[in-house]
Amino acid sequence: MNKVSNALMTDEDWIDRGKADAWAKKPKQTPEHDPQAASMYDLGYCEGAIERSPINCKTELKNS
Repeated sequence: MNKVSNALMTDEDWIDRGKADAWAKKPKQTPEHDPQAASMYDLGYCEGAIERSPINCKTELKNS
């Protein structure tokens, strides 16, 4: 991960990144040096593992 861009990320950004990684079936890439960011990433990853990607849902609706 890019350390410069990580410093500018909000809690919501970390949640979104966790969800995106879960939806893409990527392994967790939790930030190691920021406990708050790691917590937000894990929260997003867990939510993403439960929910479907909105991108996939839109694609499925178009194909119906």
